[in-house]
Amino acid sequence: MLKRSFDAVVSLSALIVLGPLLLLIGIWVKLDSSGPILFRQKRVGYRGKNFQILKFRSMRDLADTNGPQITVESDNRITRAGHFLRKYKLDELPQLYCVLVGHMSLVGPRPEVPKFVKLYSAQVRKTVLSVRPGITDLASIEYRDESSLLADCDDPERTYVDEIMPAKLEYCVAYANDHNFLMDLRIILRTIFKIVT
Repeated sequence: MLKRSFDAVVSLSALIVLGPLLLLIGIWVKLDSSGPILFRQKRVGYRGKNFQILKFRSMRDLADTNGPQITVESDNRITRAGHFLRKYKLDELPQLYCVLVGHMSLVGPRPEVPKFVKLYSAQVRKTVLSVRPGITDLASIEYRDESSLLADCDDPERTYVDEIMPAKLEYCVAYANDHNFLMDLRIILRTIFKIVT
């Protein structure tokens, strides 16, 4: 109850305070390239229920249907504005709305697309999906430069599935099994520190 109340208060407050910034980013995205301001994609959420994740569009319109679902740093589908938004994680800000309506939490395992969730073992799937997915978590912090790591791979998606995803899932399982309010606060502060520095 405390976690959900905290999520609702913080996400609503952030949306109000950051309203002008969100508006400016939306205008920039629209002027920079054709297509919608927001990118929507099906992700697997709490207890396996699918939901639409929201991000500021950082790639050319329909890029997700015309290429791999894994994005690397040098991906030519990324727009000029998108490079900046991704670097400072500003493209993730619309997910505050997902937190407000209860699809996500501020802290929790990052939600994956159904394609990759199908690769989880039954126990891992049950554990990771037992908590709401989050905007940030320890795996996101440790693999903040994931797109850079994958940039030099011959097959980024295979490398992600074979090496990065299993390592990230270890963090996700650990969080799902032993999370608390103070841990969430520490993760939020670490995330802010990483972005700023």
